[in-house]
Amino acid sequence: MKLIALDVGTKRIGVAKADSSVRIAIPYSAIEVNGEEFKKIASLARAWAINNFVLGLPRNSRGEETEQSRYVRQFAKELKRTIPEAKICFQDESLTSVEAEKRLKNRKKGYKKGDIDSEAAAIILQDFLEEKTGKSTTRATSAKNNSVKGRKTHHFGVVFAIIVLLLLAAAGSAFFYYKEGLRPVAEVDCEAVDADACDDIIFAVATGSGVDNIATELKRADLIRDTLVFQVYVRLNAGGEHLKAGEYTLNKTMSVAEIVELMLNGGSSHVFSFTVFPGDTIFDIRERLVSIGYDADDVNAALQADYGNRDFSWIFEGRPEESNSLEGYLFGDTYEFYVKDTPEAIIERLLKETASVLEEGNYRDRFAERGFNLYQGITLASVVQREANNAEDMAKVAQIFINRMNNDMNLGSDVTTQYAVKLAEEAGADYDNNADALNIDSPYNTRLAEHRGLPYGPISNPGVGALNAVATPDESMVDVLFFLTGDDGLMYYSTTSEGHEQNIIDHCQELCNAPLH
Repeated sequence: MKLIALDVGTKRIGVAKADSSVRIAIPYSAIEVNGEEFKKIASLARAWAINNFVLGLPRNSRGEETEQSRYVRQFAKELKRTIPEAKICFQDESLTSVEAEKRLKNRKKGYKKGDIDSEAAAIILQDFLEEKTGKSTTRATSAKNNSVKGRKTHHFGVVFAIIVLLLLAAAGSAFFYYKEGLRPVAEVDCEAVDADACDDIIFAVATGSGVDNIATELKRADLIRDTLVFQVYVRLNAGGEHLKAGEYTLNKTMSVAEIVELMLNGGSSHVFSFTVFPGDTIFDIRERLVSIGYDADDVNAALQADYGNRDFSWIFEGRPEESNSLEGYLFGDTYEFYVKDTPEAIIERLLKETASVLEEGNYRDRFAERGFNLYQGITLASVVQREANNAEDMAKVAQIFINRMNNDMNLGSDVTTQYAVKLAEEAGADYDNNADALNIDSPYNTRLAEHRGLPYGPISNPGVGALNAVATPDESMVDVLFFLTGDDGLMYYSTTSEGHEQNIIDHCQELCNAPLH
């Protein structure tokens, strides 16, 4: 079972996720509380295909709920309204932000407040996993490591390792075996020779990794001689401390003692998380890449590069030859990148993920059954993604758009007009009222009679929910031609224009008059 944890605050919401079969919580970026937080959480849940949530429930030193606890419970109710299928659990917590900041100080410099929130969410989720499974997962700098259970686990591991070594000693080779296992894989003088063994290897230790897992990965990378020797050395020489998560620059000439010393002190940050939300546009992605330090010209070049000769280029099937736009093809998910990765490498990774999702979901064939090629299916899904907030409404909206096209009607989607305005404004135009925006002469303006059918191309990056909606629309809506999102966030449908106008009067006085520019 996959889980999302939320550390709910009034300014930011920390996010972490985990698979209960692995029992390791991974922190992700924080979400700003700005009125869009529930939509973004819903987008992440769809992208990750997760409906199980764990919310941290604060308590005071006496174990009593606080005003913040009541805020979290109200937040849970709103989350349930946004994601009706969500299953929400609460995890008692206190001082997680303090513990999270302590961890980050030990791991890296220059962390942000959002990093603390996402780390706090990981602590909440880790506690939840341990309580529900009854199994302790080795965690960096956890307060529970000082418990009796923690000490018993530690001593059991040491005793077990010693027993193994004693058995080896019975064969007359334990001491030699241990000493040999501590030596570097390659013993060369890197200052005197230029050897492959001297090449740096970036080795990542994920949050919550146990010593046995770290040893296995080190052996797989050919950085240690023996996993058991590494585990015994750590347990006998770490003084009760834990190996810290982070990124480490290692090579094959390092001894076990040198590797362990580095991991006790904490690694540097060679990796960063980058999130693309379903419904994001290339403009959103460009802005986010620039905001984290990439050069704007380099990002623009990466977004305009030709990716038509790669092994994943089949995803562009049906795209007009004159177009090289990547809109719709940068799949929404949270990714891990090395700080040295170029913008083009990042964009290519997103494109590969799109290929993986399209292939796994067999969308090319499923779209064909609906009369769409791959480009058309992605285009319609991108509109559906922006129009609806959950899988049920997406399937209904997809069917309504298909109905309108079958009846030779305009799609009439405001979100496509918004995209047309955005393109024009990027080119220097200025639209200061809705009347001008609604009449913009653009192949993306599906309100104009001359632009019936789908817009010229995708207007956002559709998630799995929107792709599924186009591949399998809600056929119970075959007679419905109109829909709108009300001021309350709910969708309202009608079969006639008169019913649609009444829905506007009854449910959409603010949102339906919001600026399109």
